[in-house]
Amino acid sequence: MAAKTDTQRLEEKGTAGEVEALNLGNKIRRLRRKKTLTLQNVSDLSGLSKSLLSQIENSFTAPPIATLLKISRALEVKIGYFFQDPPVSSRISVVRSKDRKKTIPLHSRANGVEVGYQYESLVNSMPDKNMEPFMVEIEPRKTEDIIFYHHRGEEFLLILEGRLEFRGADRVIELESMDCLYWDSTIPHALRGLDGKPAKVLAVIYASE
Repeated sequence: MAAKTDTQRLEEKGTAGEVEALNLGNKIRRLRRKKTLTLQNVSDLSGLSKSLLSQIENSFTAPPIATLLKISRALEVKIGYFFQDPPVSSRISVVRSKDRKKTIPLHSRANGVEVGYQYESLVNSMPDKNMEPFMVEIEPRKTEDIIFYHHRGEEFLLILEGRLEFRGADRVIELESMDCLYWDSTIPHALRGLDGKPAKVLAVIYASE
């Protein structure tokens, strides 16, 4: 096996530092222990492997949205729990652009597979939200490298920049700037940027109980 270059080591260190800074792993571990659940318990409830859950808890990787939804359901909280700042007393939440939190490095890996997108939670201070809005950047990739996800609920996308391909339910749909897509997210689905460029989208997820 070829030795890693200094650049590769620095990139890995940087990515690991970003993941650790997100604090998702610590939040998941603390909540799991508070509920007196083992990794095996969460694995059984979520359908995710113990090894992946351990990687996430130890900040070796950051979970894609679909994975985090499965963890949140297993732990009986909404996905927004993991992004939430101290809640405000008002029922109106304002998040300035400078305060948005990048939630996953573009080239984070889950179970050895490069995720291929990064997302930012857009609302951090409203507790018990029924919708979860994200800003998502989806990289281009080859057809054979796309990854399918699914979870209970519904999703909405608005394409802000670039072109995007959606695959799901035996359909292939190409979307351009300002096109919208809404679908049942129990359908296994995959997204990729087109034209060799990342696509930037506004995504709103409703995770049903």
